[in-house]
Amino acid sequence: MAEIDDLLAVLDLEERGDGTLLAQNLDMTGGAVVFGGQILAQAVVAAGRVDPAKEVASVHTVFARGARLDSPLELSIDVLQTGRSFSSASITFAQGDRLCARSQALLSAPDPDLIRHQVDAPDAGAPGEGRRTEHGPPFWEIATVGDADIVDPDAVGPAELDVWTRFVGAGDDDQTRNRALLAYATDGFLIGTAMRPHPGVGQALAHVSVSTTVITHALTFHEDVHAGRWNLLSQQSPYAGRGRSYGRAHVFDDGGALVASFTQENMIRDFPEDRRPAAGQRSAH
Repeated sequence: MAEIDDLLAVLDLEERGDGTLLAQNLDMTGGAVVFGGQILAQAVVAAGRVDPAKEVASVHTVFARGARLDSPLELSIDVLQTGRSFSSASITFAQGDRLCARSQALLSAPDPDLIRHQVDAPDAGAPGEGRRTEHGPPFWEIATVGDADIVDPDAVGPAELDVWTRFVGAGDDDQTRNRALLAYATDGFLIGTAMRPHPGVGQALAHVSVSTTVITHALTFHEDVHAGRWNLLSQQSPYAGRGRSYGRAHVFDDGGALVASFTQENMIRDFPEDRRPAAGQRSAH
């Protein structure tokens, strides 16, 4: 069983001396491909190295192809601009000649408030209160609010999902690491959120009888993040159709402060006949 140190280890990117970084992989989902949340987290860490004097403000990622678990990821960073208030870069993930994903990252030096407001946090009970799930290893604690069950294909509800999440033992106050861990968590639930209104379709069927994948993910940080404490992912899927779904979410800390927001585009469709897994098997795609 993976430990928190195993996840932190894959965020420790290796400098190769030629303008690239090398990233290892961690199998925490039992699949054949790299979990998209890992790539999001590594993109945040790589972005943080562009200009350590600034915060990682946002990361927009396109997942072009699945990355194999058995091969390290090579990260190439193309710095677009560094300035007094903002820096930006493009981060490309590849395995050999196979381009897997590309992220556009923005870094920012925050300014004093001129104006300030935020949406209210939903009524989701006490931090961590809800149905505990086995979505990940023990150090990644997850509690689904209310009676929502995205695993059960027959548990129908609105296309909304509130999830408490924290990484036990995440440790220090390094904001790049904390933001990377939150990025990891944000990848996991919006496909299930989109499936909720539809009987006979649930996240447990993904890669088994339903072909799903994340296509794009855009994450913006508003305030400091503490991934070792409870954070609430308040998620909605306003649209699904034509083999796709769109989801959006706000992230609130355990005191109700809005710390991040994200959106996601997904593929949710039947398998093409030549890629349908055999009975009892999971797709590698």
